Amino acid sequence: MNFPWTMFLDLGVISAALLLATFIRARVAFFQKYLIPNALTAGFILLFFYNYVAEYVGMSAAELPAMAYHLLAISFIAMSLRKAEFKKKKGDAGVFGTSVSIISQYALQAILGLALTLLFIKTLYPNLFPAMGFFLPIGFALGPGQAVGIGENWETMGFVGAPSVGLTFAAIGFLWACFGGVIMINYGIRKGWLEPELVEKIKKRGSRSGLKKRGDDLRAGFFLTTESETIDSMTYNLGIVLVVYLSAFLLLKGIGFLLSFAGSSGEQLAVNLWAIHFVFAAMMALLAKLFMHRTKTEHTLDNGALTRIAGSSVDIMVAAAIGAISLTVVKSYWLTILVICTLGGLLVWTMVPWLASRIFTSYRFYRALIVYGACTGTMPTGLALLRVLDPDFKTPVATDYMYSSAITFFIVIPFILSINLPATAATTGDFKYFWFGMAVAGAYLLFAVISLIVIGRKRGFKKPGQIWLKEEDM
Repeated sequence: MNFPWTMFLDLGVISAALLLATFIRARVAFFQKYLIPNALTAGFILLFFYNYVAEYVGMSAAELPAMAYHLLAISFIAMSLRKAEFKKKKGDAGVFGTSVSIISQYALQAILGLALTLLFIKTLYPNLFPAMGFFLPIGFALGPGQAVGIGENWETMGFVGAPSVGLTFAAIGFLWACFGGVIMINYGIRKGWLEPELVEKIKKRGSRSGLKKRGDDLRAGFFLTTESETIDSMTYNLGIVLVVYLSAFLLLKGIGFLLSFAGSSGEQLAVNLWAIHFVFAAMMALLAKLFMHRTKTEHTLDNGALTRIAGSSVDIMVAAAIGAISLTVVKSYWLTILVICTLGGLLVWTMVPWLASRIFTSYRFYRALIVYGACTGTMPTGLALLRVLDPDFKTPVATDYMYSSAITFFIVIPFILSINLPATAATTGDFKYFWFGMAVAGAYLLFAVISLIVIGRKRGFKKPGQIWLKEEDM
């Protein structure tokens, strides 16, 4: 019988890469010393396989972006359905502070990218597409799918090779996320950004090799909340996750139908909403949790099972997302890409810890890590980096990020709509649209600065020359 095998072949290859990465981590001291997550190692194994080997065995990376796309939403839903295992500190602005941190990076990356583009236009490349620099926040923070989608639109507006350029930005963003994130973890531990007791926990829990030793005490992964003869507990929890995802799909379909009445601008917004589907998935998960609470069935959800679903999704998602990257180099743009991505990466690496240490009052380094990963290599990498310090997502950091996504989405709608403004400067020949785009990014930066003053108060701009504000200085 001729059933399709593509998805399961890809899953088999991804699983093989994850197991190989686990073996490498257990045996090679370098990977243990620098706490490199297995999913990242597996991703680069897949990057080599899908770029240089897959075509000779009748495979391709064509399905990997879709896999990463869907698993991102699954991880958001599973994390949003979990019941809180922690108490909030009074005055802790974890959710809104996370939104401010992310929005600040959107604004800073857009301003830097557009400013460097303008510099290249005025000097070396007078015919450079004015929107080129917008690929910095698009490729780094929104990811490969959005970068390619927007790139295809810009190609119709005169930007030759835009999809490949967008994908290249996303690929370099993943490199910054992976290697920059691992460097940040080790640098933060060395510089005392993490509390000593948490550093001790990392050393004691055996995370260096990544495998339990023979004879170690084993912890339960999750509890059974159903009778197994009726339905398996994992099936039950996974079923709720998938039903929530179905409801998110139907919601987006309905929104798209309503927006179609607004003409081309409404249709364009609908397309952009599908790129951030995980936000709607998380919102539907919160509604489902509220419904289960009202119907007194929330006890049937198990945090352990949901954590395993989220964790497995993140592992496969990160590996697939990196493996999906094409190594095609756009030679005619190599200098602009290199300069913008290098300076952009350094900006994020510096500014995220600076902001996190001043905005947050709890789990400051954890929050810095997830925001850094999300603003360079998208959300999957942020979760992968967070799991180095918080493997079971027991802190509120991941959950706060899920909640913040909904807030961030509504705040950045004008930013999303402004992405095409610099491109319009190329099609109309009127450069004022470029400055409109810069002005929108500037307005968001001003919003982030005001929010920092409100949330951080006296510590907001205390010792501005220090990347990390120490506990005793707060």
